[in-house]
Amino acid sequence: MEKKIESADFSQTGYSYTLSLISGKYKPIILYCLMEYEPVRFNEMQRYLKNVADKTLSQNLKELEKDDLIIRTVYPQIPPKVEYSLTERGHSLVKVLDQLCEWGIQNRPE
Repeated sequence: MEKKIESADFSQTGYSYTLSLISGKYKPIILYCLMEYEPVRFNEMQRYLKNVADKTLSQNLKELEKDDLIIRTVYPQIPPKVEYSLTERGHSLVKVLDQLCEWGIQNRPE
C-alpha cells in the first residue's frame, strides 16, 4: 500500500518527538558529555562546551531536566555544589546518540 504525503503529519511521528528533545546547538553535546563523563559540574560543562554563555547553558540544562533526561543534584555545602547526570530515560536516549557517533566515526572523511 502506497503512503500519501498529503495526509502525513511529521509532528506526530516518533522522529519528530525525539528531535524536539535534543534540538538545538548544545543539547546533544550536553548529553554526549554526560554519557562520557557523568557526573559533571556546571563549570566543567561550560569548559567542555567552550564558548557557551551561562544563561544559554543554564536554559538548556533546565530543559533537559524538565524532559526527564538529566538529574540536577544540589549538595548542601558552601560554596554550593551542583552536579548533572543522566536519568534512566537519558541513558536510553544516549544509546541512539551513540549510534550517531558510530556513524560519524565510520563516515568521517580522513
